[in-house]
Amino acid sequence: MPVPATASDGKPEPPGKVEVQPVAKDDAIRKRIADILKTTSWFGDPKVTVQDGIVFLKGTTENDESRKWAGDLAKNTEGVVAVVNHIEVVPTTVWDFNPTFQVMNNLARGLVRLLPLIVVALVVIAISWIFARLTVYALRRGLLGRSLSRLLREVIARVGGVLVMLVGLYLVLRIAGLTQLALTLVGGTGLMGLVLGIAFRDITENFLASLFLSLQQPFREGDLVEVANVTGYVQRLTSRTTVLMTLDGNQVQVPNSTVFKSTLRNFTSNPNRREDFIVGIGYDDSISFAQDVALKVLADHPAILSEPEPLVLVENLGASTVNLRVYFWFDGGQHSWAKVKSSVIRLTKKAFQDSGISLPDEAREVTFPQGVPVRMIESEGTAKPVLPKPTTEPETVATQAEAGLQSESEEIKKQARESWTPGENLLTPSSS
Repeated sequence: MPVPATASDGKPEPPGKVEVQPVAKDDAIRKRIADILKTTSWFGDPKVTVQDGIVFLKGTTENDESRKWAGDLAKNTEGVVAVVNHIEVVPTTVWDFNPTFQVMNNLARGLVRLLPLIVVALVVIAISWIFARLTVYALRRGLLGRSLSRLLREVIARVGGVLVMLVGLYLVLRIAGLTQLALTLVGGTGLMGLVLGIAFRDITENFLASLFLSLQQPFREGDLVEVANVTGYVQRLTSRTTVLMTLDGNQVQVPNSTVFKSTLRNFTSNPNRREDFIVGIGYDDSISFAQDVALKVLADHPAILSEPEPLVLVENLGASTVNLRVYFWFDGGQHSWAKVKSSVIRLTKKAFQDSGISLPDEAREVTFPQGVPVRMIESEGTAKPVLPKPTTEPETVATQAEAGLQSESEEIKKQARESWTPGENLLTPSSS
């Protein structure tokens, strides 16, 4: 039985000519029209009565278009001489779920028709995923012998896997007949990457910085560096931050973008380190003699290097002292700069005092506008002046307070190893 045609907007189209047997009787006309009205399911309780070729229509429908369609159907049926249309238009109630069921029925039928395509798409996606995993594994193995950083090898391997998955997705869209969408997907991949790069600018910047740092490797694990006003031993380089253990035993995470853009001082790359301090002597003392005394202290000190040679230079003329600046070099990998500097200052002071070189304080002038009041206090006995206890400096290179001159790097590195550190390390461990 033919189903009545509908327009693109869902409304019924006017029926065409309906042919029956040339000699049509009223019962045949009634049966033909009633069957068509029931088949459309647009009418509620449709009833058709035919008498001498006159058709009487009764029932209900949802809109005027369906009522008119039923009248046109009866009028175009062969043998009909007149039509009396008593079909009532009754709007659909809010709780009528028939349209919903109809839509769901259409969706179910569409899903059934798409089942073969869905199966093929799932198979292609599964095969693409397997090939993507194999591509990542092959690239990792192939790049293992290359002199590339661990992060760069991982990035190249994963990019290869993503490209294989994109090819599989492109094939699925082509099979589905969505050629234009497939081309848009391929062409929009770069645009999507640009949008994501802008949206996650800080994350992208840190990731790219970690990639460049892992390639250049300006420092290694365990190196003592200073970056962004933070001094510490490098624990690891992750995909986002550089983790340092400071000289105070604190763990600091510096963003890789900051490390890449900031001035970096690596104290381990060249272990030799220069320190200096200022000492003031009296104007009555010989400058050259004081320089010789200070140079002898530096020459006799076991931690001071002879090359580059130490220096004692005149810094400036102060209010009451001639200021000398003492320069010296030492091995920062073996000795602590703070301990060595403390030891040299202490021994220089002792040598100056033993040689009779004065170390005057800065001159201070105190004014008493009203004079200095003096009051005599009588006492039974004359108080003996208390002389200050003479101060003597030990001749040892390191005192008990200085606890030796060795560097604390091993202790700090040990604390760093025992501490919890986030992220995967992308650095080559130091050989020291």
